[in-house]
Amino acid sequence: MNIEKLKREIALNYSTPAVVIDLDVVERNIARVQALCDKAGVANRPHIKTHKSPVLAALQRKAGASGITCQKLGEAEVMADGGQDDIFISYNLLGDEKMGRLAKLMQRVTMRVAADNPIVVGDLAKAAALAGKSLDVVVECDTGRKRSGVESPADAIAVARAIKQADGLNFAGFMLYPPEDAMAETQVFLDTATAGVRDMGLEVTVVSSGGTPNLVNLGKIKGATEHRAGTCIFNDRMMLACGAATLEDCALTVYSTVVSRAAPERGILDAGSKTLTVETMPGLDGHGLILDHPQARIPKFSEEHGFLDLSACNERPGVGEVVRIVPNHVCVVCNMVDRYVTVRGDEIIGELPVAARGRLS
Repeated sequence: MNIEKLKREIALNYSTPAVVIDLDVVERNIARVQALCDKAGVANRPHIKTHKSPVLAALQRKAGASGITCQKLGEAEVMADGGQDDIFISYNLLGDEKMGRLAKLMQRVTMRVAADNPIVVGDLAKAAALAGKSLDVVVECDTGRKRSGVESPADAIAVARAIKQADGLNFAGFMLYPPEDAMAETQVFLDTATAGVRDMGLEVTVVSSGGTPNLVNLGKIKGATEHRAGTCIFNDRMMLACGAATLEDCALTVYSTVVSRAAPERGILDAGSKTLTVETMPGLDGHGLILDHPQARIPKFSEEHGFLDLSACNERPGVGEVVRIVPNHVCVVCNMVDRYVTVRGDEIIGELPVAARGRLS
C-alpha cells in the first residue's frame, strides 16, 4: 500500500487537517461486531453517536443490526430522514419542545426511549399523547459507572412503576452500561430489579447492555437481549489502551501537515484542539498517536496548533510533511467535521457527510 501517495493526494485534493476513514476497515469492524453479537445470542443495536452517518448506519443494518441507538433527538431525526426505522434513544429527554419532536418521530418510525426518574417519565407520557401512540420505555440502571441511571434495584422498580402508571407508556425493560469489571454486580442488580417488576405484573422484554470495551463481556449478563456499541466502527487510542482494538482495527485517522519547525525538537501541526480535541485519559501520553513517527508526542494544543515534541524521534518530520494521527477519542473528533474523506487502502473513494454532526439537542 502506497501511503505516501495517498497522503499527497489527500493534501492536494482535500487539504488538511482531513478526517479519513478506510471503508475496508469500517466494513471489517462492522462484520466483526455483528458476528460477536450473533455468537452471544444478543441483538446488535449499534450506537451512531460515533459516526453520525445514515450511510454507515445502513451498512450496520445490512450486516444484521436489529436497529440503531442514538443519544440525542437531533441524531434520531437525521437517522429517520436517512431511512432508519427502529431507533432507541438512550438518554433522558425533558421539556415540551423535545416532547413535540419525539411525538413526530413516533409517528414516522418505531421508537424506544430510556428514563431514570419519574419527572422524565411524566414528560414522555406527553409525547405519547401528542403522537396518539404508545411508547416503549426502559429504565436506565447504574451498576457502578456513576453516570446517569438509578443506583439501586428499588429505584429501578419505582421508575418501572411510574412507567406502568403513566398513560401511553409501556415498560419494556432495563438499560445497562456496566463497568467492564462489574458483571457479577450487574447481574445481581438486574436479577433483583427483574424480580421486583415481575411482582408488579410487568415483563422484561429488553435488557440493553452497552460499550465497545464490553464486547468481551457479551454473553456474561444472563438475560441481556441486545448490545449498544459505538466506537468499534472506527476505534481510537482509548480502545487500543483497553485492549478492545488493534491498530489494524483503527479505521479513522486525522491527516495533518507539519506547518512549522521553529526548533530542532519541536514543531507545529495544523490540527489543534478544534480538530483532535483536548480529551485524554490516564495512561495515554499526549493527544494522539502519530503513525508515521510513533515516538513523536502531541503534548498540548491551542485552537489551530498541535504542538509536536520530537525529542524522542530519530527521524523528524519536516515542514510540509503530512502525518496520520489516531485520535484519543474518535467520537468527539467526528463531531468536529462536516465530512469524512473515504478511502479503500491507498485509493481515495470520495466524501461522506457527517450528517448528524452538531445535533446535540
